Amino acid sequence: MSADLALRRALVREIAAGGALADPALRAAFEDVPRHLFVPYYYEGAPGGHVRLWGEDPDPARRARWLTGAYADAPLGTRMRDGDLVSSSSQPSLMARMLEALALRDGDRVLEIGAGTGYNAALLCHRLGDANVTTVDLEPEITEAARAHLATAGHRPAVITGDGARGAPARAPFDKIVATCTVGSVPHDWVAQCRPDALILTPLATGLVRLRVTRPGRAEGRFLHTPAYFVPLRGSGAGALPGTPAEGPAREAGTNELFRFLLQLTAGRLDPYEAYELWHREERPRRERFGVTVEDGAQWAWLDDPQGPHTWPLRGAPFSPGAP
Repeated sequence: MSADLALRRALVREIAAGGALADPALRAAFEDVPRHLFVPYYYEGAPGGHVRLWGEDPDPARRARWLTGAYADAPLGTRMRDGDLVSSSSQPSLMARMLEALALRDGDRVLEIGAGTGYNAALLCHRLGDANVTTVDLEPEITEAARAHLATAGHRPAVITGDGARGAPARAPFDKIVATCTVGSVPHDWVAQCRPDALILTPLATGLVRLRVTRPGRAEGRFLHTPAYFVPLRGSGAGALPGTPAEGPAREAGTNELFRFLLQLTAGRLDPYEAYELWHREERPRRERFGVTVEDGAQWAWLDDPQGPHTWPLRGAPFSPGAP
């Protein structure tokens, strides 16, 4: 057995032990798609910065370290710019949970926002066939690399260079849309490019919201329990994410992951003290109690009930008089 196959099988067993990959078709994708082909190099944190590991390193010990890291259940930084991470290969177990949350069915047409290394698109191609998969990214160097990685692995989906917030209208309609980058609000073009009953799964705040398209222009759904930290979407849907309050009781609560989620979800709508009071009064609500509604140009987040007393327009999204 080759070293990469042994590492791949070990990774799949680890992911399955954590409760993911119950779908045999997805498990087969993770077993068959070689992740190391999509990360010919990546960056590891090191004192004073980062160290670059790559598969062509002349040092066999460093090559072995690169291969082992490629099959760790961890995100891998793949592109740095001015010291900042601009692209990555996500944690495989999180990818598995996200793909399972899409409830993929044979024949589904899927749009992926954020091509990354191409690994996630390859998993989708394995499950659905290349012709049913479209992936889009703003950066030409990212799409070029993803296209090359996918071809090396034997897959040729549609790889588009463009603004992910605008979707891929020429390839629509879609049954599923999955984003691998954080948004401040759900782009309406995504909803418009979906078939009725389609699912949209995207990172928002520090969670994953799954929306079902109920009719043209309308989608609604709740957050999953899973925390999610992704690079922000670049392009017309981009927006700065809020930080943690600098002082007061909300600052102390800012070390709590669920409170940080609420802070980001209500950024610009509740000040940190109002958010803290709500969080305390509602007994530290978990992500699953929150949801998002997109309807006829308006968009809002909510706690427990889309028409209830706790609703907030999402950042950058209009809030029509008909909305709560």
